[in-house]
Amino acid sequence: MSPPVSHQSPPGTSAPIALSYELFPPRNETASASLWDTIRELEGTNPDYVSVTYGANGSNRDTAVDLLNRLMTESTLRPLAHLTCVGNSAAELAGIIAELLDHGVRGILALRGDLPTKPADAPGAGSLRYAQDLIELIRHVEQQRSALLCAGRVAIGVAAYPAKHPESPSIEHDLEVLLAKQRSGADFAITQVFFHAAQYRELVTRARRAGVTIPLIPGVMPLTSLRRVRRLGELTGVEPAPALLDALGRTTGPAEARRIGVAATVDLARAALDAGAPGLHLYTFNEHAAALDVLDRLALPRPARPGPLRRTALPELVQA
Repeated sequence: MSPPVSHQSPPGTSAPIALSYELFPPRNETASASLWDTIRELEGTNPDYVSVTYGANGSNRDTAVDLLNRLMTESTLRPLAHLTCVGNSAAELAGIIAELLDHGVRGILALRGDLPTKPADAPGAGSLRYAQDLIELIRHVEQQRSALLCAGRVAIGVAAYPAKHPESPSIEHDLEVLLAKQRSGADFAITQVFFHAAQYRELVTRARRAGVTIPLIPGVMPLTSLRRVRRLGELTGVEPAPALLDALGRTTGPAEARRIGVAATVDLARAALDAGAPGLHLYTFNEHAAALDVLDRLALPRPARPGPLRRTALPELVQA
């Protein structure tokens, strides 16, 4: 990979672009060691935050909280905690939110979560149903702990969908849901993966016309794996670009797939930035190489941040 690119913008140049990554809790010790290699590499790009995923129905809650704690105590990264509400009661979620705040988390991505596929796993009575309900609960818990948060309120992010949500009746319904999240206290939105630049541009146009004012940050995945691209296409209901599928299908090895996928991702990210995107959120899949390749090619303008304080010797006093 080429030498690291400075992601700082000189005075008077273009406005800084927000930068963030998504990580997920490791499943074992080997995965943990690999993840921390990635974390150390990502630290060098000085992101604004990293999001930490949270399994369906809190299946990896303890591992996620442990990773959040380690990020805050063993790295310079600021974590954004994913939180899903399906399958949890308001009381259970209030306890989880309080725990996150007590551990120092000040950013939460409020998500509905995947609906159970089996009738036996259906949410019980009192379970929250929508991300909007979770946002309101976070704000309620925040209000109860205002003394703890006197140095700054909790930032709440939500999901946005460049293409129609697979379960939604229409794109217009998606906008109504996004507006409801904004009214309930959401501060920003991160988009689901998309494969065509027009999808992000059209989302922004529709959202602004409908009254959505919060930042809409494009979520971009390094498109270097044919299997992963196809799988995400199935999950999102959006057909990946046929030319990309064809190019990845004809690659002779990982290096060529990485080159093709990084180039496609850079084109997608640049198009979103040209459309006015205020930032970029990279889904890393706990792998840093392709994400850093994308950043090297983009050379995002980034705000200058102060370095660590250095102790200097005091000059000797001169006696009169």
